[in-house]
Formats: sequence, C-alpha cells, structure tokens
Amino acid sequence: MKISFVQNIRKYTMLIALIGIWLIFSIMTQGVFVSPRNLSNLFLQTAAVAVITIGMTLVIVTRNIDLSVGSVAAFAGAVTAFMNVKMGMPAGAAIGIALVTGLAIGAWHGFWIAYRLVPAFIVTLASMMIFRGAVLGITNGATIAPLSAGFKSIGQSYLAPGISLWIGLAVACIFVVKNILNRQKRLKFGFSVPALPIFIIKVLVVCAVIAAFFMIMIQNRGVPYAVVLVLALAVLFNFMSTRTVFGRQLYAIGGNPDAASLSGIDVRKQVMMLYVIFGALTAIGGMVLTARLNAATTSAGQGMELDVIAAAVIGGTSLMGGEGTIWGSVIGALIMASLDNGMSLMDTNITYQYIIKGMILLLAVWVDIATRKKT
Repeated sequence: MKISFVQNIRKYTMLIALIGIWLIFSIMTQGVFVSPRNLSNLFLQTAAVAVITIGMTLVIVTRNIDLSVGSVAAFAGAVTAFMNVKMGMPAGAAIGIALVTGLAIGAWHGFWIAYRLVPAFIVTLASMMIFRGAVLGITNGATIAPLSAGFKSIGQSYLAPGISLWIGLAVACIFVVKNILNRQKRLKFGFSVPALPIFIIKVLVVCAVIAAFFMIMIQNRGVPYAVVLVLALAVLFNFMSTRTVFGRQLYAIGGNPDAASLSGIDVRKQVMMLYVIFGALTAIGGMVLTARLNAATTSAGQGMELDVIAAAVIGGTSLMGGEGTIWGSVIGALIMASLDNGMSLMDTNITYQYIIKGMILLLAVWVDIATRKKT
C-alpha cells in the first residue's frame, strides 16, 4: 500500500510554510533576512524557545499546559548567574544547581497536577507569578553580569567551520540511511510507504535543507553550541517519544486518559515524571537565554509562554491531546523566531508584532480543531 502525495504534503506543511515566510521576508528586506549573519543570529534566537518547546510538546500531548515557562526559565537563569557571578562558582557547578532547581520546580508542578488533581492551568499560572517574584528577589531588581567565559560560551560560542562541515555530512548520511532502512522494514512487514519517486524527492529535499543550514552556519562562524544542544535534545526526545514505553504512554494518556488508566498505565506517575523532565528542560532553556544575553535580567522570559505554546501548536501539536511531534515543534519555534526577526528587520511596530503572533496562534488552533472535526 502506498501513501498518497497529498498525505506527504500535509506532513511537511510547516516546512513549506517556513520556506514561504523566509521568501517573503527576503523580498521585503532586500535579502538582508537570508544573509548568513542574520540567519545565524536567528537560529541562536530560536534556541532557548526551541529547548522549552520540546518539553511543552509532550506536556500538551497529555492534555496539560504550563504557563510558567517564562518565569521559571528566568529564575533558572538568574540562579545560574547569581551562583556564577555573585558566589564565584565555576560554570559547571552553577549549571548543576540550576538543573536541580528546574527538577525541583517540575516535581512541585507534577505533585499538584498529578496527585492533588489541581488543573495544570491554575498550578502553572500560580507559578508564573511566584517565580517572577523570585526572579526579582534573587536579582534584587538589578541585572547580574558579566558571566564567566565558560557559561557565556553556551549561548555565544561556535563550533569551528571544519567541524561544522563534517557534522553536516554525518547528519545527511544518517538521515538517508535511516530513511532507506525504515522504508525497507515497512515494506517487509507490509506497511504503507510513499511511492518511490515521492520518497526520493523527500530525501533529496531534506538533504538540501540540511546542506543549506550547515553552509549558512559555516559562512558565518560555524554552528553555535546552542544550536547543537537543540538538535541533540530534539533527537533524544524524538527517540523517547516514539521508541520508548514512557513516550508511547504519554500519547496514550493524551488520546484517552481513562482508557490509558484501564490498560494499566499509571497516569499520575507518568504525568509527574513528565513535569520533572520538563522542569529540567525549562531550566536549560533559561540558561541558554541567559548565556546568550551574557546577563540575568528581571525582564527575561516575559512573554516566552506565548512563543513556546504557539510554536508547539503551529508545529502540529494538538491542544486536544494525543498528537504532536518533536521535530514539528522545533520547526514551529523557528517559525515564531522568524516572524520576530523578520518583523524587527522591517521595523514593524511592536503593537502589530503581538497582534500578528496572536492571530497566527488563533489560526493554528482553529485549523487543528477544524481538521479533527473532518476526521
């Protein structure tokens, strides 16, 4: 059985939309948007949101939400900066403390949501206010800077161009081999696969995208450490969500919590574990943001929850639960960052930037609801 051309087009709608957005901004900025320097900055700007979006995808898949990500990310960044600058701790120790902090916050959220059955909306709304206040407390209302070179490198350093080239070649080869093996396996067991011409076109297009990405990075200064971190986390969590029992159980919980419970899944335990993991991811995102800015500020992370939730939804994650992919959400994060970057280059009034982003989020949710009704 073969998968139709239309089904494959739907699967890559977000990638097509991203390319379309880039073309529009390229024309409207006379090519400035697609310059290697700007695109490299764009990927760096995406990193913090993308890291948190990876976790938010799985949270939304289970029919939950987290409105506190901006405040928690700012708090984790402030903790790291305080330990690094004020207490004189090396970068590694400060990062370790911030990660433990993120895990603890995630456990706090999971306890109330999973075991006390308080709606995630209320729990995380409370945390949004609590940790915004905690940021003011730990920073004493002032910026903490400058950070040590080791910590700052997370958000500002790059792999050498030569190393970046070899990584690009390795990624392309792994993608090709993995897709060929997957196709052969599906054919062996009689599962549906795309027609061979469509399969070849898909592989060539994705390889071209990979090549373009790494060439852009190499033309600037190489691949940023933060981007490598995002790619590594995306690969890890994509594997976890699709190839592990824990990941498949999260989708089962989102699809039908009652049925999942009756089938033997410990729903409370899995939701608790998910929020613990998400707390760590939020802390990592906060540290990436702080390192890129080379400072912990009181306003860091404000409005990040909009970008993160919008990125996940635009990337195909359903607010009704049970549906969403890690790579789709990463592309969604890149779309949101592209809108910010492109509108800033065009000197668009901040008022209209918020309006446009809000309307895009509304449209994405409507499309999800409309699509589900048809199916």
